[in-house]
Amino acid sequence: GSVVLIENVVRKLAERKSETRQDPVPAILEAGREVARPVVFAVGIIIMVYLPILALEGVEGKMFKPMALTVIFALCAALVLSLTLTPVLASLAFRKGVTEHETWIMRKAKQLYRPLLRRSLAHPVTVVAITTVVFLASCGVAFTIGAEFIPRLDEGAIAISAWRLPSVSLTDSVNSTTLIERTLKGFPEIETIVSRTGQAEIPTDPMGLEMSDVYLILKPRDQWPNGESREELVAKIDKILKENVPGHSFGYSQPIELRVQEIIAGTRSDVAIKLFGEDLDVLKHKADEIVAAVSRVPGASDTKAEQIAGLPYLRIRINRAEIARYGINASQVLDVVEAMGGKTVGQVLEGQRRFDLQVRFQENQRQSLEQIRNLKVADPQGRLIPLDQLTEIRVEQGPAQISRENIHRRIAVETNVRGRDLAGFVADARRTVEQKVKLPPGYWIEWGGQFENLQRAASRLGIVVPLALFLIFVLLYTTFSSARLALLIFVNVPVAATGGLFALAVRGMPFSISAGVGFVALFGVAVLNGVVLVSYINQMRQQGMRVDEAAFHGAEVRLRPVLMTALVASLGFIPMALSTGAGAEVQRPLATVVIGGLITSTLLTLLVLPSIYGWFVHDEPKV
Repeated sequence: GSVVLIENVVRKLAERKSETRQDPVPAILEAGREVARPVVFAVGIIIMVYLPILALEGVEGKMFKPMALTVIFALCAALVLSLTLTPVLASLAFRKGVTEHETWIMRKAKQLYRPLLRRSLAHPVTVVAITTVVFLASCGVAFTIGAEFIPRLDEGAIAISAWRLPSVSLTDSVNSTTLIERTLKGFPEIETIVSRTGQAEIPTDPMGLEMSDVYLILKPRDQWPNGESREELVAKIDKILKENVPGHSFGYSQPIELRVQEIIAGTRSDVAIKLFGEDLDVLKHKADEIVAAVSRVPGASDTKAEQIAGLPYLRIRINRAEIARYGINASQVLDVVEAMGGKTVGQVLEGQRRFDLQVRFQENQRQSLEQIRNLKVADPQGRLIPLDQLTEIRVEQGPAQISRENIHRRIAVETNVRGRDLAGFVADARRTVEQKVKLPPGYWIEWGGQFENLQRAASRLGIVVPLALFLIFVLLYTTFSSARLALLIFVNVPVAATGGLFALAVRGMPFSISAGVGFVALFGVAVLNGVVLVSYINQMRQQGMRVDEAAFHGAEVRLRPVLMTALVASLGFIPMALSTGAGAEVQRPLATVVIGGLITSTLLTLLVLPSIYGWFVHDEPKV
């Protein structure tokens, strides 16, 4: 707004040299009246473009809502200052008048721009055809770049999840984590190794003794002797662990990422395939089939099914015939069985506090199956009968856990994705599972994890972004009182997206929510440039110029503010696009989209819009 206002002020002052030497205020007021309406509407359009970001929820909402609010508040403040403070400063700065002249950069830019503009105005059909071909090519690129939820942040650490058999003891778990630490100690990239097994007293992160988290704190990248990537280091670690630590399955993530995924999605991996049903045996069997199918999909890594079986149980069944022969009640036998873990026989009072009084067999009487068989039960005559003669005692395998979601039993198959985009992997995995795994009636599959977050955010953006674009179109129609001119400016939106898609493809980045936010920001700047150009061309038409003359003169005069708007935004995003520090993974797609989109959007604004302006305006525009 300030750029357009100052440019108008300079032009008015240059036209009224004799008048403004005494009082520049009238020229400033006239220039302000001319630009006030398009500037207000342009800022309103940009604010409206950012409204979809405020509709985001979950992780993506926490990340990008502060950015959207900051931009909206900054734009509101800038609008007020550009319409109040800027004219005052202009009246003080230009009190002695001003001579309008161009810098050599703008002279060179106009020398290059004028012949291109004349050719575009002379051949509008060719310009539109080239633009259409480029747009269709970008649509093809959109289907090849893939999609993911949010780029993975490099936390400078690796979290290894180690799974063992559910029957493992605490001593064996500690010994195995010690072996893992000794195995990884020789990696020069690792600075510190910390292991954690089971759950703490406050079970904020419930895990069994068979599960351990091993945290690898990495040295800075410039201290890695082999110059490997993070993915290559994880592959080497996985190979070494599988060779030296048998009987384990491993998953690789990052400490914060692991906790966030577990809290939000209930899984520790990028993708969770949730199989619902009633029979645990059927669930386990079908989950193994899903693991075998998904493991063959390119990009699948650390694929495993949730361990719901394999826990040893001691089953004691009462032999009714034997207890009847000895005259023993079943409750007497059950009291002995209960006393192995602790049977409550009364309460102890200490003031207002009450404590259960329990009796339990000594540890040396219940350490082994043979000792349990020899536990005695008294019959009515006082004879002590071994428990083995009154019951059937055996050890059998049973469920290690029973997971439920929305009341239904379920088992989760988890997998990480490496070397490809998340959405493309899930699409291939879905087709493979549908072909290879046949589910019985009453069983169904749901896909969760990061893919679930991507679907939720994409579906919400798919509703609010078209709604915001429709409101922008209505606002443009209100500004120009013409549906044709509103449609002309709206052409900037798909062409701006063209540059963003090509930029993502060139840098090898998939579409993500971060890139989607970049597209939202890009659309605002693209529409702003269109408003600045078309509003001035309309002013030239009102002064009596023909359509082609107004288009040429308006585009030439508005070259400076359009270029400045695009360059300021692009140069501001270049550090983000090239950043390698903390959080750069999220910043790069956003900045890449904005920079690439501004290139095509600026070309469209300066070449395509003037060349096809005559297609949309055939008489005096109404402003």
